[in-house]
Amino acid sequence: MNVSKDLIAASATPLILAILKDCDSYGYAIIKRVKEMSENQLIWTEGMLYPVLHRLEEQQLIESYWNKSEAGRQRKYYRIKEIGLTELEQQKKQWEIVHNVLARTWNEENNS
Repeated sequence: MNVSKDLIAASATPLILAILKDCDSYGYAIIKRVKEMSENQLIWTEGMLYPVLHRLEEQQLIESYWNKSEAGRQRKYYRIKEIGLTELEQQKKQWEIVHNVLARTWNEENNS
């Protein structure tokens, strides 16, 4: 199933923040993690991911640093900041509200 670009864009911030809450990561690993967690239903591209990462950095929710990978090459890693953790909690509450309203609406449809 193709997930709409609008829904992918809306969910990008909380997904990235949640991934970075678990551990620091780099772009390709974030893309791979989303793909795995969604069982290949959300396919992100670098062109979609990096503008969001840059925006989150500008908002000071995350920060980046360079580190050597296991293969020895430099990679830009991202880590969530304290304010990013606060934003993640806000995002979770907002998504729970939307999810609950949709679930109620869909349950009403099934009961009609």
